[in-house]
Amino acid sequence: MNGIASRSPTPMTPPAAPPPGLDLDAVKARQQSTWSSGDYAVIGTTLQIVGETLCEAAAVSAGERVLDVACGNGNAALAAARRFARVTGVDYVPALLERASARAAADGLAVELRGGDAEALPFDDGAFDVVLSTFGVMFTPDQARAAGELLRVCRPGGRIALASWTPDGFIGKVFQAVGRHVPPPAGLRPPAAWGTEARLHELFVPGAREIRAQRREFVFRYRSAAHWVEVFRTWYGPIHRAFAALAAEARPALERDLLALLEEADTATDGTLAVPATYLEAVITRA
Repeated sequence: MNGIASRSPTPMTPPAAPPPGLDLDAVKARQQSTWSSGDYAVIGTTLQIVGETLCEAAAVSAGERVLDVACGNGNAALAAARRFARVTGVDYVPALLERASARAAADGLAVELRGGDAEALPFDDGAFDVVLSTFGVMFTPDQARAAGELLRVCRPGGRIALASWTPDGFIGKVFQAVGRHVPPPAGLRPPAAWGTEARLHELFVPGAREIRAQRREFVFRYRSAAHWVEVFRTWYGPIHRAFAALAAEARPALERDLLALLEEADTATDGTLAVPATYLEAVITRA
């Protein structure tokens, strides 16, 4: 990991004004509806190893107060609870919180789960020793406000640990392919910007003592490229909604583009699918 120290003692990043004409509240409402569609838990469960790895990178310890932001079905929250931390998970999709609760109960883990918005976290300043997010907070429409909230609820000297898909990795290319068919709102920063060190510095350096980041890979393992498309088209909100937004005659073109990406990236040699997807693992020490 590369350590880069902050030069400023400013404790939080002030939210930047939204681009003129961009209604972030409307964007957020659409995003919430999107993530409520399908069932992200079907996908999220396969990503559990990322939560475990992130907790190791952040050195989550027994007894620490840990918050998992945009926790989905609870990957990072459950990983932290397995390390005997005092864990809270927050998300704005009630169905995903129910899935996280069921998983915690099945594993006998103590996790408090609450509804809430990553851009307006319902917690006091400095309430947590560690703040985590795996492929969650990166999707907030107001990135500066979300980063400011992560800094605000993390105590001075605490850690913020993030796993975010990179723009040049497989999922970044998937977002780009989907955007060619269903363009995102004009002026909105792409979620995969969180997967670059440059953007993390813009968002966090004023409130961070140190930022350490390294690129990692998660491997999607499915029966075939067609199986991956079927699963994501059915259960992954953004792709589910993208197909639904297209006219019936336009949907095969998006499917072809996704299949082409999968087949190009496939490293399997046994007839199944194995696609490495790069993400940025970052640990930010709060000033």
